[in-house]
Amino acid sequence: MTLKSININGHLIDFSIPKVMGILNITPDSFYEKSRFEGHLMQSVIDKAGELLDQGATFIDIGGYSTRPHAIDISIAEELDRVVPVIESFNKNFPQIAISIDTFRSEVARKSIEAGASMINDISGGNLDENMFQTVADLNVPYILMHSRGNPETMNKLNDYQDLTLDVINELQQKVYQLRQLGVKDIIIDPGFGFAKNAKQGFEMMRNLTTFQIMELPLLVGISRKSMIWRTLGITANEALNGTTALNMFALMQGANILRVHDVKEAIETVRIFEELEDRV
Repeated sequence: MTLKSININGHLIDFSIPKVMGILNITPDSFYEKSRFEGHLMQSVIDKAGELLDQGATFIDIGGYSTRPHAIDISIAEELDRVVPVIESFNKNFPQIAISIDTFRSEVARKSIEAGASMINDISGGNLDENMFQTVADLNVPYILMHSRGNPETMNKLNDYQDLTLDVINELQQKVYQLRQLGVKDIIIDPGFGFAKNAKQGFEMMRNLTTFQIMELPLLVGISRKSMIWRTLGITANEALNGTTALNMFALMQGANILRVHDVKEAIETVRIFEELEDRV
């Protein structure tokens, strides 16, 4: 297996041992209530970041725009007002932190990197802002390329595939080629569970996750408390930790390099058990 790594601020992060990305939403309306934080309550946000780091997170993913269906649309200015002060505060309090900015807007991405973020997580894969790819190239930072179609309002209707896994890989490969042509070096791929894929398709893609290794890029899996889990189990997102852990372990066994999660402690424990199974501790 090809050893995958990325360069963040001159430091090489390799994925010989899978890493965990903690989610921190500076929004009032993200789908999982306990992941929501109001930016003006800065101390609570700082405390949560410290908790995620203490639990073992390598990355913290900060988002100021909820992409759940029917979420409230906000302006670029409001998104910046939510995330930039948090990023600046995190850099002051946690200089060792690797901050990912979760946005599909190139202006938000640029100003967040200037404020101290280290990488860009784009749920649209460049589809919603034609300037995103050039911005990533100009900033020379790692880019999480997620597969999606349409926008949060239309994506659920755009899940017609001839061959789900191969179609997703093909669409990602086209984007990787565009990014490479612009000189982007560090790319992480995300199959986009729940984005233009229904629950059945999510489980199909999970079963075929090893196929994504053909791209020879770090693979991020973000299924934390998503509807494919809680709807299958007939529960709520608040009750979906156990199902999340089960799928995270399966994802690791299929080659996932990064787990993007709401619950860092449990994900770190899952990685440790996985490493024991692999006899690599």
